[in-house]
Amino acid sequence: MAELSDIVTSKVRVKIIELLWSNVTEIYHVREIVRRVGEEINAVRRELKNLEDGGLLKKEQRGNRLYYWARPEYPFFGEILAIIAKTTGLGKEIVVNKSKLGKVLFVMFSGRFVRRKPRKRDDEVDILVVGEVVLAELAQLIRKEESKRNQEINYTVMGHDEFDFRKKRRDPFLQGILLGSRVMIIGDEEDLVG
Repeated sequence: MAELSDIVTSKVRVKIIELLWSNVTEIYHVREIVRRVGEEINAVRRELKNLEDGGLLKKEQRGNRLYYWARPEYPFFGEILAIIAKTTGLGKEIVVNKSKLGKVLFVMFSGRFVRRKPRKRDDEVDILVVGEVVLAELAQLIRKEESKRNQEINYTVMGHDEFDFRKKRRDPFLQGILLGSRVMIIGDEEDLVG
């Protein structure tokens, strides 16, 4: 499986990026980052400085603590977010267990889901899965992630024929999904919307 470490050589930097981009709504103080990534404090501080100097992170002093978070204005913010969505958490579980899930053609996470923002409407879909899917296997992965996030995940599964039919008919439900921001976990975005 492809990993962030394939392109980033510092294992401490990889762990920090995975932590900060897997939940971009959170801010972390240095000691918490050290605890969560399980690395030496000096190595963590060095990589935080490198990431801040590179424009990937923001920092803020609050009392005697220094806090860091992913900088949304960074030009490659969305690309890093997409990589992290595929290589950590539910995205990683889906990719690793793809063969158990059946013949999966596409898995798409909504941009709001990846950014951990609340859905705008109750019927908004967090995840779209297209293919001949073993629903019990997928449901197990989804339940595991729901317990981690402590929130319900709204997902939709469609067979390939149903997906093509709805797409050709410009089904409002599917159009609403396809017109939103998204991160592709499995499959090519151009094939999904084309």
